[in-house]
Amino acid sequence: MEKLIQLTAGRGPLECQWVVAKVLKAFLEEAKDNTIDYEIIHRKNGDENLTLKSVTILLKAKDLNEFLKTWLGSICWTGKSTFRKLHKRSNWFIGIFELEGLDKINFNEKDIQFQTARSQGSGGQNVNKVNTAVRATHLPTGQSVFVQDSRSQLENRKLSVIRLKEKVLEHNIIQLQKRMQETWNNHLQVQRGNPVRTFSGTDFKKSYQEKSFRKERNSLKNELKNYRNDLN
Repeated sequence: MEKLIQLTAGRGPLECQWVVAKVLKAFLEEAKDNTIDYEIIHRKNGDENLTLKSVTILLKAKDLNEFLKTWLGSICWTGKSTFRKLHKRSNWFIGIFELEGLDKINFNEKDIQFQTARSQGSGGQNVNKVNTAVRATHLPTGQSVFVQDSRSQLENRKLSVIRLKEKVLEHNIIQLQKRMQETWNNHLQVQRGNPVRTFSGTDFKKSYQEKSFRKERNSLKNELKNYRNDLN
């Protein structure tokens, strides 16, 4: 099973871009704990260092539905802005959504048109007298790359396929993001009051619900102790 997942700050301010970067780290750590393979396909850096406006991740596992149940939707971080100390707002929201509508891209070398040319040096001077450089064009999308890293035409051809595949995949994702941007923003507006997860503090700890029943056990122990004292 493969799924494309988008973490986005939407139209949120710089604080939300910071939250995206923090949530990404927590998301990937939990994916790793659940033996889920992932690949960051595309990212859009934020307006400051260590911030992200959006990031797209390809997840691969036998079953992703249970993992994603606890992540898809709006995510809330509760804390004071690290960029605007006097800002009164304390709740900041981002969105995590599945990029539906993007079928698995079947990248086939049969769709590539290869052309060879002489590698060029600075000022147009020929590096060699044989056609070792390769231009590869993906005919369905029109995306192309020019590779002249190696003096071997075969090596340049292999590199061109790798780079062209990355470029085509990024092109398709960017196009999908443009179509879905308004949808994400609407989701963020609607779901702000009902986050699927909440984090807090500058150390970005998750607000876990008490599940150990330790408080209940201690309370019972104290009640039994008081009961014995009353009997005596």
